[in-house]
Amino acid sequence: MWHSIRHNIPIWPAFDTMVLYMSFNFSSFHQETSKALEHISQDIGQLRTGKANVQLLDSVKVEAYGSWLKINEVANISVPDANMILVSPWDKSLLGAVEKAINSAALNLNAVVDSQVIRIVVPSLTEERRKEMVKMLHQKIEGGRVMLRSIRTDAKKEVDGQKGQPGISEDMIEDDLSQLEVLVKGYMDKLDDLAVRKEKELLTI
Repeated sequence: MWHSIRHNIPIWPAFDTMVLYMSFNFSSFHQETSKALEHISQDIGQLRTGKANVQLLDSVKVEAYGSWLKINEVANISVPDANMILVSPWDKSLLGAVEKAINSAALNLNAVVDSQVIRIVVPSLTEERRKEMVKMLHQKIEGGRVMLRSIRTDAKKEVDGQKGQPGISEDMIEDDLSQLEVLVKGYMDKLDDLAVRKEKELLTI
């Protein structure tokens, strides 16, 4: 929740090019929006571009030692070239479990055990598949916009909820609401930047 504390705080570092100060404490707002951006960034990072990168395996969970662990918690992941990912479990007894986890993760990747490592060949994408990936990208970005709008709605309720409190004027509330829109636009712009960069990656052969 965003606390109704009236004091000047500098705008979040993500927007340090702006010289703005706010009376409402938006710290929790920034935390929530930053988490949302991080989530969507990781999500779109798993969209395959036709080139190998370690992010492709971010969603893989391996059953090991009686629990489910992230693949980077049980193995070293490297990219020796544009079409190959190497996964080297630190505990070689987990080779089979890691291979199974990758192949069952719905990533359309084929992991194969080769001696003490697991090799994953990342095939080039067809033009049709690239277009499908771009469509998926836009869907994920729109999902991110929905998340940001929801966070904005909650923050607006908190700001509006100050009405009638001692020392809180209508002008102060209007100023805070204006600042909220500035901040939301900044995060929306960052989301758009993510989309532009990722679409360029997907369409680059």
